[in-house]
Amino acid sequence: MAKSDTEGKLSASQRVELYIKKAIYAGALRPRERIIEDDVAQRLNCSRGPVREALLRLERDGLVVTIPRRGTFLHDISRESIDVVFRIRGKLEGLSVRYLRENNNPKDEAVLRECLRNMKTAATKVDDERFLQADMKLHQTIWKLARREQLCRTLNSVMNPFIFMVARAFSSRQPISTRYQDHEEYVNTVLVTPVAKVERAVEQYFQRLHDRLFEQESPLFLGGDAKSWLDDEPPAAD
Repeated sequence: MAKSDTEGKLSASQRVELYIKKAIYAGALRPRERIIEDDVAQRLNCSRGPVREALLRLERDGLVVTIPRRGTFLHDISRESIDVVFRIRGKLEGLSVRYLRENNNPKDEAVLRECLRNMKTAATKVDDERFLQADMKLHQTIWKLARREQLCRTLNSVMNPFIFMVARAFSSRQPISTRYQDHEEYVNTVLVTPVAKVERAVEQYFQRLHDRLFEQESPLFLGGDAKSWLDDEPPAAD
């Protein structure tokens, strides 16, 4: 696969960081999965130094966790982290929507309706992966249409990895038709709600999604207690 011009200008550790994030977006890395430094270094044809640098940054951002004598793992998704993600996303995306509406650009509605049509096509074909990508594209488009560079950059750089992990877990528990209906409702909320109320309406939309996740009786992710797996004894050395 050919590298983009942007990727070609990245340092080795930045390429590692991008590689791991793309693996999360693609579902190749999942919560609690171990990241083997040697495997990543070999895959990207670099030494272990840049891999360690990238993992330190990802740990600082809360995306991975290093457990002594066990290795580095993609962080688990706890009830607490889901709550924080939904609240932050609701507020930041609500702000994006308010700016979008205040811009009052008649072309914006057509752009969002096209994103929704792409989601409908994926839903009709019951193509979960394509639907997830179209889902993310819709929300990224909203961030971009806010025309506030700092806000868009914050959402893209901070929220994406967590959103993808939560979205994949959420998608496994809801029919694709229901997920499409949710987004159709959301786009109508974005475009029709009075400007003075739209920011709050977006927050309420994300709160409803959050509440629905926890209406399920079975565990949402890989375990109940977010810290329990970190506290387990490491396997005995051979």
